[in-house]
Amino acid sequence: MTDHDRLFKELITTFFVEFLELFFPEVLTYLQADSLEFIDKELFTDVTAGEQYEADLLVKARFRAQDSFFLIHVENQASPQSDFGWRMFRYFARLYEKFALPVYPIALFSFDTPRRPEPDVHRVEFPDQVVLEFHYQVIQLNRLNWRDYLRQPNPVASALMAKMNIATEERPRVKLECLRLLATLRLNPARMQLISGFIDTYLRLNAEEEQRFQVEISSIEPQEQEVVMEIVTSWMEQGLQRGRQEGRQEGQLALIRRQLTRQVGAVEPELQERISQLSLTQMENLAEALLDFSAVADLESWLDSQER
Repeated sequence: MTDHDRLFKELITTFFVEFLELFFPEVLTYLQADSLEFIDKELFTDVTAGEQYEADLLVKARFRAQDSFFLIHVENQASPQSDFGWRMFRYFARLYEKFALPVYPIALFSFDTPRRPEPDVHRVEFPDQVVLEFHYQVIQLNRLNWRDYLRQPNPVASALMAKMNIATEERPRVKLECLRLLATLRLNPARMQLISGFIDTYLRLNAEEEQRFQVEISSIEPQEQEVVMEIVTSWMEQGLQRGRQEGRQEGQLALIRRQLTRQVGAVEPELQERISQLSLTQMENLAEALLDFSAVADLESWLDSQER
């Protein structure tokens, strides 16, 4: 499963100023860029107390030419949620109370559907008055036209075009344009890999699209083509490595299942699922340990020990 929150958080953390430059350039007019401090999640776990959830990104910044600070809260939402506005207000209120600083709230909607406009306000109102009207900034990727970002010399644009409103037949073209833009940015290898991996995750092409993508590559300028081909070659090598790793894991899993059936009898689906989530090293360790198992309880105990 793709960890969408982690991917988006890594992208925006690495290119936070560029993120603001792309979507909220007015903030940069009063933010002192060298003052940014990313707040560790441990410092605001009480904000989400009682939930298995953490606010995505919290940044402390200084107002330009002032001795005062404010917070920027960026929340990536990878799936629709009916009460999202209420959640954004609750985080705002708790952060405001905890840090006693102004909070600039941003919601980044990264799901593919639905494409209806998402609200940017949370209200508490009565027939005779509005008690509360809380607004937050919204970036809804599935309503943005990727063509509007083609000429933006910005690494965040290069990555996020892959999640914008793309017609099915345009997918190979958009993937190429993402890489062409990336090729012009002259980033260091680690940052290149971060963005190219983001693009490949969200624009994974089928066989037919891949053929069209290769044709598109052959039509671009030689200098850009060289950089793009380096990235594509890197993807192919990583894909082969993943394939070999997955093949070894599948083989080890099949062996473990056969051995467990002989040692302890039938294993419930829930336990089988826990086994399938183990790393290759853990599977290899289990293959040795299970030779001493005499009951399903031994398997449960071993699995519990891996999760501590």
